[in-house]
Amino acid sequence: MPQINLQQAKVAVIGAGTMGIGIAQLAAMNGHQTCVFDTDAAKTKQALEQLSVQLNKRVQAGKMPQQLFDSTLANLTAADALAQLADADLIIEAIIEKKEAKQHLFQQLAEICSEQAIFASNTSSISITAIASGIPHPERVVGLHFFNPAPVMKLVEIISGLKTDSALADALSALMAAWKKVP
Repeated sequence: MPQINLQQAKVAVIGAGTMGIGIAQLAAMNGHQTCVFDTDAAKTKQALEQLSVQLNKRVQAGKMPQQLFDSTLANLTAADALAQLADADLIIEAIIEKKEAKQHLFQQLAEICSEQAIFASNTSSISITAIASGIPHPERVVGLHFFNPAPVMKLVEIISGLKTDSALADALSALMAAWKKVP
């Protein structure tokens, strides 16, 4: 891969639990069009509603400007189907900690996304090399591990697998720095 610039990347987050919605909040607050998907559509809707309430409280307390609140919500959308993520540049999964589930998800995404789409796993314990095995273009699979709560904790681990393109790790490092994280 040549040098990669993710500063304007369209982001998709899979998993609407605490980690997933926190990562989606970060991306949206940093100006990225961000789509959230969970196999439980009601969970996605509820997570986005709860996020709106939490952020509104921050506005009311004077801890967040109204403009940032408005732009963050404007950048967030929910997807009803995995196929709606086909045009995402960076897909971050925050699903169950099972290698097979993560591999299956990335295999599904490989069928609908471009070959340049980046597949990032928020795993804290599963080998990125193992997840990438059996995925078309394993050079685009990378670990991007946020700590909980993602919007607050500064540290983010960027983990390359054996086949991960080094330009990808560099691009994610630059993106995380732009998000005011410590990669």
